[in-house]
Amino acid sequence: MPSIRRVTLALVAAATLVLLTPLRVDAVPDGGPDWRLPAEGASVVAPFEAPAHDYGAGHRGIDIGPMAGPVVAPAAGVVAFAGTVVDRGVVTIDHGGGWVTSVEPIAPSVAVGVMVDAGDPIGTVSTGGHAPAGTLHVGVRLDGEYVNPLLLLGRVPRAILLPCC
Repeated sequence: MPSIRRVTLALVAAATLVLLTPLRVDAVPDGGPDWRLPAEGASVVAPFEAPAHDYGAGHRGIDIGPMAGPVVAPAAGVVAFAGTVVDRGVVTIDHGGGWVTSVEPIAPSVAVGVMVDAGDPIGTVSTGGHAPAGTLHVGVRLDGEYVNPLLLLGRVPRAILLPCC
């Protein structure tokens, strides 16, 4: 018969796995925008980290870099916001179907209401926010909930369950 300690450890491990699972893992590209990273040749320097709950700590997007050249629209859509939030420029694009992408820090070169295609320039990397200098923070929401942007690129690694105890 398993000890109380082993059962407790197994329950803690299962709860931790549930809490660390990215938000809306069902939100894979099916029906989503034809999406790409908003910078040529950039790679992920800080991954998405789902919070344990709506107000919990986490990283609700990815940071990419190094930045060379313009910041481009990751998918077709309409610019919903282009301006300053606190200490940094932000551009938000509504792709339709509940999909929204925001990039920061950016010096916008587009205006609200402008339609963009994937790859159209939307600004240049700027400074401010939490992202290290020369990098860009990219957040994606589906129906108001943050999702891992890498889901739209098919680059989220498959979870591997390891034996417990």
